[in-house]
Amino acid sequence: MARRLQFSLLVLLACGVLAPAQTVRPPQSLPAQSDNAAHIALGQSVVPLDGPWKFQVGDSPVDPATRTPLWAQPGFDDSHWEIVDVTPKAGATDPISGVSGYVPGWTVKGHPGYWGYAWYRIQVRISTRPDVRLALAGPSDVDDVYQVFNNGNLIGAFGDFSKSTPTTFTARPAMFALPPEEGGRDSNCLLAFRVWMEPGTLQQSDETGGFHSAPLLGELGAVAEQQELQWAELYRAYAGSLIVGLLFALLGVVAISLVLFDRTDHVYLWIGALLLTEAAFYLMAPIRSWTMWIPYRLTAPFRVALLAPLIAAGWVMVWRAWFRLRSPSWVPWVVAVQLALLTILNALLLDLFTIFSGPVTHAIHLVSLVLRMSIAALLLAAVFQGIREEGLEGWIALPAALLAVIAEFYQELSFEHIVEVWFPFGVQLTTRQLADLVLVAVLSVLLLRRLVLSVRLQRRMALDVKQAQEVQQVILPEACLKLPGFIVESEYRPALEVGGDFFQIIPHKTDGSLLIVAGDVTGKGLKAGMLVALLVGAVRSTADWSDDPVVVLRALNQRLLGRSDAQATSLALRIAKDGAVKLTNAGHMPPYLNGEPVEMEGSLPLGVIEGAEFSVMHFQLKEDDKLVLLSDGIAEATDSEGQLFGFERVLELLRSPTNAAEIARAAQSFGQEDDISVISVTRMAVPEQAIA
Repeated sequence: MARRLQFSLLVLLACGVLAPAQTVRPPQSLPAQSDNAAHIALGQSVVPLDGPWKFQVGDSPVDPATRTPLWAQPGFDDSHWEIVDVTPKAGATDPISGVSGYVPGWTVKGHPGYWGYAWYRIQVRISTRPDVRLALAGPSDVDDVYQVFNNGNLIGAFGDFSKSTPTTFTARPAMFALPPEEGGRDSNCLLAFRVWMEPGTLQQSDETGGFHSAPLLGELGAVAEQQELQWAELYRAYAGSLIVGLLFALLGVVAISLVLFDRTDHVYLWIGALLLTEAAFYLMAPIRSWTMWIPYRLTAPFRVALLAPLIAAGWVMVWRAWFRLRSPSWVPWVVAVQLALLTILNALLLDLFTIFSGPVTHAIHLVSLVLRMSIAALLLAAVFQGIREEGLEGWIALPAALLAVIAEFYQELSFEHIVEVWFPFGVQLTTRQLADLVLVAVLSVLLLRRLVLSVRLQRRMALDVKQAQEVQQVILPEACLKLPGFIVESEYRPALEVGGDFFQIIPHKTDGSLLIVAGDVTGKGLKAGMLVALLVGAVRSTADWSDDPVVVLRALNQRLLGRSDAQATSLALRIAKDGAVKLTNAGHMPPYLNGEPVEMEGSLPLGVIEGAEFSVMHFQLKEDDKLVLLSDGIAEATDSEGQLFGFERVLELLRSPTNAAEIARAAQSFGQEDDISVISVTRMAVPEQAIA
């Protein structure tokens, strides 16, 4: 673009059509009211209108006949107005955006605390060729919006003036073509700018108000080239915010996705949400500066009154979640109150509700600063508490916490003669952006380290589960046992790696009887597996001195008492050598005898009350009789449409010639929801030699 401008100028010079950039005319050749006019001779060139400008706060009265502002008319006497020069000092830049050519506004030129309308007027004598089209570029840096008049005629505006209070946007370059009749030798024009500044703009800096850069006047193509240069500078000014915002957004998405690796660690959700909030805070700046999608009156409250307090309070909760802090328990409530108060105060400073006087505004500023400092103190307190409890983990997190504090108080921590804005590769980089860039790098390392530790922990837990699964397989009886007078089949299929069903089949060493204990503990997984191991050990130890089913269940009940919510249903039965059965039940499903459920009384599960009474019944198991014990995981199996396997299907299976494995397989293929266990006992005839 710059090369194109240089080439155009060289061609025009070679043709001899480029007039001097600026020529001062004798005063006597000007009209009476043009003593302070800018004297400009234009060809294919651009001249900044630095002054002298006539300036007046307030708004113009309207001509009742033409309905146009009187202060925009060439004949209006502005001799009593202030004279303003907008020539920038060498190297001056906007303290907010870093755009060059910055000039302080009216608040430091005799109008402190003023907001509202103000007018700028300048008379210009132009000498140029008749065929040259002229254009005017409004100030690229201005608080906040304006209308521009040429000889009393409105030629354009930046902002929406259709309502009683104009709709403002962040300042950006705007160009307005002048009428063709403004070309020609020695033509005069009166340029007037009607500027409006929001009351909330007063809070941005101490130098707000009106022009912060000079308008440009010149040939249409040359002004358009200058506009492109100004846009390029504006893009560079907020490119740093765009980069930091995108990095925060990327890291936030990555942090939230880490929940898939460890669903028990909620810090990934906290830090992911906070990083996305940081991203929105940064991305809002280039969006509002490069586009006119959202009015300034919406973007400013969203960033300052909502996102900024959320970020400050969010860091406290992130580090509490990071170190899994539970005390002091009042901290989250205090942070919530601080967040609400800070949001309200920031909204008041933006004048969302009313206009405040200077002392009130300073008081609100002071209270807001105290709140921010108290939030920062809670943040650092959380990290130091983490250092005391976690040691190295806390020290590793300390740099990130300090960077978050620096980013929050970067304006208060700035000192005179210390550079706050850098321009690497032409891109603006502020102290806050630099602190947040380093923060992104530190957080990336911390998240990676936490993920590695989490993966290691999961591997150890997976190993523990595998070992528990192996132990559970060891303590289960063989799938098929052939004992004198009995054939016992069993099948066990846990819903998870470790199940909560248990059963033991213990033949008596001398009298030929058989003790069977089956049950189902509450819950699933590793906790249920640990209870299973406890109960199996109790069954084994009790059976060493008594095979009475009532005694066995009382021992199991005693083991579960006092273990919070540890409960289990269980069924114990003793089958004598002659087929006599003593069955004791503690809330378990009744067994099935030859395909029909055995009628028995219900009773409380194990672990509910001490000294519980269990239902007891006696019946005879004849030769070729088949007794089947089932867990509720079979009847409660559910298919994809939500239908239960149900007791009717259980009866159909048991009335057909099926073994334990086939019953378990049918329920599992239907849709397993809980642990499945099946025990089948068939009484067989005992050979005479075995009896002898």
